[in-house]
Amino acid sequence: MTTRCWDTRGGYAVSRLPAYPPRTAYSAFVARPDLKGGGSAGTRATTALRTAGVEFVVHSYEHDPAAPSYGIEAAQALGIPPERVFKTLIVDTGAGLAVGIVPVDRQLDLKAIAQALRAKRTDLAAAAAAQRATGYVLGGISPFGQTKTLPTVLDASAAEHATILVSAGRRGLDVELAPADLVSVCRATVAPIARTR
Repeated sequence: MTTRCWDTRGGYAVSRLPAYPPRTAYSAFVARPDLKGGGSAGTRATTALRTAGVEFVVHSYEHDPAAPSYGIEAAQALGIPPERVFKTLIVDTGAGLAVGIVPVDRQLDLKAIAQALRAKRTDLAAAAAAQRATGYVLGGISPFGQTKTLPTVLDASAAEHATILVSAGRRGLDVELAPADLVSVCRATVAPIARTR
């Protein structure tokens, strides 16, 4: 399997991707901010990243609708450690909605995100409210290109990695980027908001 990668000399190079599990249909491409479109992988999330001038890699895989955890499915399908794949969760503070982004192998600590948001408490938002506020379906909620701009908190563990993956706005599609770029684009705060299962 090959992918087009933008090199520093201003041209495309073709490189070999690492071997991924044979049961998985997998593809990736590196997106340059000045390229328009995005092929079949274009979503509001990738458009938002391109508009922001952020470099990112789009990863796609064959989504299994029966998967019990969309995030763990993505990590396994892409062959990426689950601590580098993050899920985007919507919480209700009582005063409005907010976004929490945590690794897929951990849970959102509702007390910790409430503290980070300076809220008295938080609960996971109802599915309908989360989908309405973001414009995405559950399992495909991206922190980028949401319908409404929501306060966002990224788990501090993201800083341990050069790049992390989050949903690209569709089930079976993730974007990989530097945590600092996620913080910049989302105007996110960083705090320890994840706990082990």
